[in-house]
Amino acid sequence: MRDCIIKALMIFIMLFFITSEATGEDFPNVNSKKWTTKYDQYFRKYTKRYFGAGFEWRWFKAQAIAESNLRANAKSWVNAKGIMQLMPKTFHEIKKRNPSFVDINEPRWNIAAGIYYDKQLYKKWKARRPFKDKISFTFASYNAGFRNIVKAQKVSKKHGLDENLWHNIKSVAPKVSGWRHKETLGYVDKITTMME
Repeated sequence: MRDCIIKALMIFIMLFFITSEATGEDFPNVNSKKWTTKYDQYFRKYTKRYFGAGFEWRWFKAQAIAESNLRANAKSWVNAKGIMQLMPKTFHEIKKRNPSFVDINEPRWNIAAGIYYDKQLYKKWKARRPFKDKISFTFASYNAGFRNIVKAQKVSKKHGLDENLWHNIKSVAPKVSGWRHKETLGYVDKITTMME
């Protein structure tokens, strides 16, 4: 009996490490050769346009990897499209202010619109907070919607925590009604891990 338990435990440990390594391989560092450099010119150009010359453009490439693995033809179950997985309605709203963004399915315009949308969200997080917290709030808003993250802030504040720090939002996430928090937290973690 004891031998069976030991064997089962060893198998579990081996599977755990194999699975962990496989997951890590799925999302290597943003600079890994696994990821194409094909769209880097667009990530650079539109990061500079909307965030300024000093802003690290790889944040948005990491976001695109988390969204679609840089697949231009990606389409989600909710009909989000392209490299940045934009909803057609969101793209349509962005296009009203940027008429040159011709087609949601064209990688250049999909990336441009995604980064433009990131900038709109980034500007909404006005309270003072460290950069990594602000960018985490931005990506979480992109994934879950701005209102869900505001709800999480209210829950955080109600529990006596600083609602402007991302780790506090993570800690109260399960208590926020109507938010599929595991998806959002995993999404933000993937992006920040790729940028380390």
